[in-house]
Amino acid sequence: MENKDYSILLYYCYASIEDTEAYREEHHLFCVEHNIRGRIIISPEGLNGTVSGLKEDCEKYMAYIHADPRFAKTEFKIDSHDKHAFAKIHVRVKPEIVHSSLRHIDPNTRTGKHLEPEEFKLLKDQEDVVILDVRSNYEHELGRFKNAITLDIDNFRDFPEKVKELEHLKNKKVLTYCTGGIKCEKASAFLLEQGFQDVYQLHGGIIKYGMEAGGEDFEGKCYVFDNRIAVDVNKVNPSVISTCHVCGTVCDRMVNCANPSCNEHLPICENCGWELEGACSVACKEHPEKRTYDGTGYYQKNTNGYNPYKGLFRRQDKEKVKHLIHGEKNPGVRTDHQS
Repeated sequence: MENKDYSILLYYCYASIEDTEAYREEHHLFCVEHNIRGRIIISPEGLNGTVSGLKEDCEKYMAYIHADPRFAKTEFKIDSHDKHAFAKIHVRVKPEIVHSSLRHIDPNTRTGKHLEPEEFKLLKDQEDVVILDVRSNYEHELGRFKNAITLDIDNFRDFPEKVKELEHLKNKKVLTYCTGGIKCEKASAFLLEQGFQDVYQLHGGIIKYGMEAGGEDFEGKCYVFDNRIAVDVNKVNPSVISTCHVCGTVCDRMVNCANPSCNEHLPICENCGWELEGACSVACKEHPEKRTYDGTGYYQKNTNGYNPYKGLFRRQDKEKVKHLIHGEKNPGVRTDHQS
């Protein structure tokens, strides 16, 4: 039986952060000290992260987040894994925790009604209900709810413009969903702002629905933003809805094109993957900078010489960083947040 000693955590929290840079440094250091890896965004509007680590380290990380009153309400989607899902830790300050063109919206003030997975399951097939996928093309082409409406968007920032195509649904119950729930917080709020009357969102997204409601009627796989690329959701009536980009056969293997200039995320079957060496076309296969294909279609950046302390203390002197890198004690560095 496969040992799954690691956890993968998916979470977000809309909460005000005044000094984002100071918190970034504190948060980054905690992750380094507890061997937490992944991608974390810190912005004035809150936190958004997907991280991995040993189960006990992830428990400490969740306790660290919850101990801060600003983030006490944070809900974690927890999955088990046999190793780290990331090779590095990145903690970055950005204007938003999910890139959108909806910076004026505060989900803590107004958003769609949250539906728990079982509530969503009971409501989704009613006559006056429409299910709306607010994710990008490459995500919903791999997997989506049965009968869901999808939008032709390459990025969530394109969502507001596409809402104009949904005017005829204003009198319906609109159930929005995304991977983990974060996009729906603003998407559902924007729908309400545009005059939609009855708007809901799947709390915890596709991932929580799979964990708590068996994933029934979610067709295909769910695209995720770590080295797994795609995960199974449906344990009740699973199906495959995507086809190989190259040959057209039924396929749910998600591949990141080996040509870094292309970098498209597409379903490509195993045979075509090997034949094109991880590329999505002959032209990409022949590209001089094509990455080496190992059969997974996931390309981790070179970690040679990786230093998790690099860029950690942007406002501190280099001497403090040197002390940390060499494992020396330095009374000038805060460590009071350690668990």
